[in-house]
Amino acid sequence: MAITMYEVAGMRCGHCEGVVSAHVAQLSGVTNVEISAATGRLAVKAEESVDDAAVLAAISAAGYQATRSSPAQPEATPTDSNTASGCGCCN
Repeated sequence: MAITMYEVAGMRCGHCEGVVSAHVAQLSGVTNVEISAATGRLAVKAEESVDDAAVLAAISAAGYQATRSSPAQPEATPTDSNTASGCGCCN
């Protein structure tokens, strides 16, 4: 099992988490998605290594921007509150 970490900008609530999670979970091979609007961190668990471009495209389609990160990085700080949310309910 492979786990790939991402930093997602603009998430502010549980709905934001759900939108991103639903888009990423549809990708082939993804078995689990763990996400936190509070930290901006997204963990994608898959049978094998996932295609970064596909994950980033799914996040973009959900209305957010992301970058790949390393699980060894220190805990992320909360996302910038000035960044627009993609979900529409907390703008």
